[in-house]
Amino acid sequence: MRIGLIGDVHQEDLALAWALGLLSDEQVDLVVCVGDIADGFGDLDTCCELLESHGVITVKGNHDRWFLAQQMRELPQASSAAAANPASREWLAQLPSSVSIETPRGKALVCHGMGDDDMVGVKPYDEGYALDSNLPLQRLLASDEHRIVIAGHTHQPMLRRVGHLTLVNAGTLHREFQPCVGLLDTTTLTERFVPIPRLEPG
Repeated sequence: MRIGLIGDVHQEDLALAWALGLLSDEQVDLVVCVGDIADGFGDLDTCCELLESHGVITVKGNHDRWFLAQQMRELPQASSAAAANPASREWLAQLPSSVSIETPRGKALVCHGMGDDDMVGVKPYDEGYALDSNLPLQRLLASDEHRIVIAGHTHQPMLRRVGHLTLVNAGTLHREFQPCVGLLDTTTLTERFVPIPRLEPG
């Protein structure tokens, strides 16, 4: 089973279309998106339409939550309420904070940060106290329900083991970071990240 990984979108509609095209060519079994669709340089309506029309399993990120409430609008690239039509707002509002999917390795949790906390993440270099004090992570470890966690938030692509969990970060499409699209093989627990080229309209 191969899962296509789309990280924090941040309205990068051209990068999203490119990523979905690549994942279609790769013939993955399903595609997940870890949220933060809103707040960025591109077109929010187009991003919502692409994710919905391609049947991407999508969760809500903190930027989506802030956009819907029109909070934190002083942040760079924050979108005004006019950035989304009513259909896009309705689609964003109904997104769950997390989704469980079945894989050959057991259940995988798709979320934005860690579990239902969209503001907490795990970075590639976190060790010791950084992991021990990460309460959402510790709750997931204690529950023993999931074997894989697919998340975002940090914009840092990652695959690592913490206890019985394989933690996968899908990275980001944001042009100011290192945009990429990921492919996760859940049978071998290996991943591949493909850089997204600089794209221009037209």
